[in-house]
Amino acid sequence: MEPLFLTPYFRPKIWGGRKLNTVLGYDIPDGKVGEAWVISGYKDDASTVNAGPLKGKTLREVYLEHPELFGNPKTKEFPLLVKFLDANDNLSVQVHPDDEYARIHENDSGKTESWYVLHAEPGAKLIYGYNATSKEELEDWIKNGKWSKLLRYVPVKEGDFLYVPSGTVHALTKGIMVIETQQSSDVTYRLYDWDRVDKKTGKKRELHIKQSLDTIQVPHKDPKLKITSETLGDAKITTLAQPPMSPHFYLWQIDVDGSFDWSLNDHPYLLVSVIKGNGKFIADGKEYNIKLGTNFIIPNEMKDFSFSGDLRLVISAPGKE
Repeated sequence: MEPLFLTPYFRPKIWGGRKLNTVLGYDIPDGKVGEAWVISGYKDDASTVNAGPLKGKTLREVYLEHPELFGNPKTKEFPLLVKFLDANDNLSVQVHPDDEYARIHENDSGKTESWYVLHAEPGAKLIYGYNATSKEELEDWIKNGKWSKLLRYVPVKEGDFLYVPSGTVHALTKGIMVIETQQSSDVTYRLYDWDRVDKKTGKKRELHIKQSLDTIQVPHKDPKLKITSETLGDAKITTLAQPPMSPHFYLWQIDVDGSFDWSLNDHPYLLVSVIKGNGKFIADGKEYNIKLGTNFIIPNEMKDFSFSGDLRLVISAPGKE
């Protein structure tokens, strides 16, 4: 039994840059690359196992062919998706549907997501929510292009965490890098795209005003996060999200300075991303070197394990659905 170390799937984006290479060390394609799907079992955009007996298989294939590694789940779709995003320019202002709307209209899952800020230029602000107080006001401001009045900007810095439920108006803006943990879905409705033109097509990108208005939560409400921290051995464990507030996933930030023993507890498996430092993952008598940008899954049969070194990790697990 070995952890599933993964190679990302990369996505070029009109707003992307080169930090996925210069900061994280990934061998990315030429041009503007906005996203590294580092733990993904989503359709043709799955990440690939890069070591061990399952090397070369996509996570989607492993999930379907070896359900025992994931606790024999009922669902046929890997439920979570972890990405690194490099916003070298503003993303479109967008909203994601909930599960019911996405199933009916897109034959897909809904999309609740979260952002952990890895880097933000001084004075950086992202878009999170809006200022209209009613559906009528929201529709009027959108129809008449009152974007500066409508959009709500929130200052952010490295280490900030934002939970983005389906129905939330949001956008990363220029100069921000995040690690995003979300439901495994790619359903995005563009509400506004800064009137920019795609140089490849010479046209503005498609907007989805009707779908956005169908799915936007009215009025906007910030989720009530219950972030807690505890110290175990040489580690500080910060719980960022968990059911019932976050029904789709658990999420932790773990800072290790020395050695830290942990276990799956009652989770079927864990998704691990190293966002700072380097060290080792130790399980079943084997040591694996890990560093900034390493991503892997701790499978179901690997109940107890440890981390050592100087590390900051983002770890997630599927919810209790």
